[in-house]
Amino acid sequence: MATTPTPKIKVTHRVQVHSTTRIWQAILEYYDVDGARKRPSKSTGLPERGNKKRAETMAKEFALKLEEKLNAALKEKIARAASGSSLNNPFASAITGDEMQFADLIEEWLESINPMKNPKNKKPVKLTTFGGYEMNVQKAIVPYFKKKGTLLSELTYKDIDSFYDDQLERVKAMTVTKFHANISLALKYAFLKGYIPSYEAIMKKVTRPTPDRFTGKFLKESETVELVNAVKGHKLELGVLFGAFYGLRRSELVGLRWESINFEANTITIEHTVTVASIGGKNVIIADDTTKTKSSYRTLPLIPVIRAKLLEVRAEQEQNRKLCGKAYNKTEGQYIYTDVLGNRIKPDYLSSEFPKFLEKHGFRRIRFHDLRHSCASLLLANGVSIKEIQDWLGHSTFKTTADIYAHLDADSKRATAAAMSWIENTTLAQGMTLEE
Repeated sequence: MATTPTPKIKVTHRVQVHSTTRIWQAILEYYDVDGARKRPSKSTGLPERGNKKRAETMAKEFALKLEEKLNAALKEKIARAASGSSLNNPFASAITGDEMQFADLIEEWLESINPMKNPKNKKPVKLTTFGGYEMNVQKAIVPYFKKKGTLLSELTYKDIDSFYDDQLERVKAMTVTKFHANISLALKYAFLKGYIPSYEAIMKKVTRPTPDRFTGKFLKESETVELVNAVKGHKLELGVLFGAFYGLRRSELVGLRWESINFEANTITIEHTVTVASIGGKNVIIADDTTKTKSSYRTLPLIPVIRAKLLEVRAEQEQNRKLCGKAYNKTEGQYIYTDVLGNRIKPDYLSSEFPKFLEKHGFRRIRFHDLRHSCASLLLANGVSIKEIQDWLGHSTFKTTADIYAHLDADSKRATAAAMSWIENTTLAQGMTLEE
């Protein structure tokens, strides 16, 4: 009687140079018993120049070794099935043992959420968010763990804590918390793929850095008035006006379109943003009918001063459209903040040119985003509640606004000081004229 041949798993291999480290990587590929394609990778440790043949030899060795482990696991599975027992994830040890580095896992996770390559993901990641993830992974996480050679199967919370300590010597705790989020997501991915038995067992022991409390720079009212006067007629004028008065984010300001302005109802609606994302090492401009959060979608009053300025801008655009003819950018001409050819102002322009303008005109140096903080500061100084400021700025929660600006709430502090009236009965207060 003929026996049924035992199925075998074949592992193919190829090599490629890592885009960041310029080290040769062995890319292994096979299909498991369920027909699922697997593509683990492993670093050869060999620099790019002059080492391709050596890398190919090592890749072949890696493939043969993995193939041997996989087929051993398959044989065990078949034997267990024949005996009526079960084996949970028989390929786990072969896949996650010394065949996958933690750095490779991070890159595999990043690739799986790339919205440009996987647009049908059930929970798609925004391009801007992915750009931030990609930068964290390529600039910090992968180079560190690639150099360490940390294996996924041997990863512990101590390895991650050591990474955080290393990074805190060069970046702020807020940045490290972003690394923490990326690592958590990657390990959850590894768990769902069956590469590791648990991710919580590692992450629950990790010491997550605590960011320092944010303290932004703020312009006083007199400084804001002086700045608005100085910027009149300059290309930055609209940016300063909307940043200081409405507290708009850069993306919201550049994304303002004429359809967002209702001159009859005198309102301005924040509903469209223009952002910059770094994808694959290239800056990509993203214009979208979405805001940072649901709360960021908001309608604000169009005050007479800014209404008049917008009507002036619209008249200038009409004149430029006629003068430039076909050279005028009609597509981007729908935006409010454009140049004479109808080209939308680039987001980076505000960040780079604003500090230069301040220095040239003798103002103290602040970031463009600090105009948003100045707006909140001026609102608080004029008696506007933190809840109202939350709505004005489009923060997602009251806590966000309170955490950033509560320390500026001078009126509440004056009320607290007034409640401590006992000090007026001391000898220190005798003979003094106390003001209310």
